[in-house]
Amino acid sequence: MFRYTMALRQVSRRTFSSTVSRQIDNKVPANQKLFQVTQEDNGIPVYLKGGTKDALLYRATMVLTVFGSGLVLYNLFDAALSKK
Repeated sequence: MFRYTMALRQVSRRTFSSTVSRQIDNKVPANQKLFQVTQEDNGIPVYLKGGTKDALLYRATMVLTVFGSGLVLYNLFDAALSKK
């Protein structure tokens, strides 16, 4: 039993250690350069400068917002009208 507890302690130390197991590239400078509005004004809003993925995400958000607003209005009118 003691052996299993010691093994668990060793595994937990390895799992939660502070050393980095893999290096991750820093993408922040590239994104800052992309989103700098003052350097290059090409007419594209900042929320669409990420490309196709941003455009699809923006359109999906707008569709869900309009659909949700319509659903809320429908439920309000349905609750306000008296039932027969």
